[in-house]
Amino acid sequence: MKGTKKNTAAMVYDLAKPITDDVGVYLWDVRFEKEGASWFLKVIIDSDEGITFDDCEAVSRPLSTLLDEEDFIEQSYYLEVSSPGVMRELRKPDHFEVCIGDDVLVKLIRPDEAGQREFHGVLTGYDDGRFTIEADGQEKEFVLSDCAFVKLDDDIEF
Repeated sequence: MKGTKKNTAAMVYDLAKPITDDVGVYLWDVRFEKEGASWFLKVIIDSDEGITFDDCEAVSRPLSTLLDEEDFIEQSYYLEVSSPGVMRELRKPDHFEVCIGDDVLVKLIRPDEAGQREFHGVLTGYDDGRFTIEADGQEKEFVLSDCAFVKLDDDIEF
């Protein structure tokens, strides 16, 4: 039946979830992406206390073993386990739900009716593929599918 086969990222998510639960970290996202000539399997983990190298290793080693055993990825790839970083991308409903009240940067695929493509504001809500931000005292609603990306907007000065 068409559309019932899981993609690689979803299959890896299912393998990684029990491992991240055992380690005590949150499985933020899994991506299988081609960069140049190479494929990267990116397993992104998070924790309220932050992510350490030891956390990444505690997920990477057993996951690598499971991936070798299951052997469902046809091409060669690099396994990368990391933190989502300060300007993490929000892609899933639970990402939005845990980040309500945080500053976000929204970039649209196409400019809105006023010709604007980028918005900064506080994430105020999310429901079924739609989210709202408050900026300059006004609330603006977006459809996630119209966005190139939505990221936490952490004004870090170096």
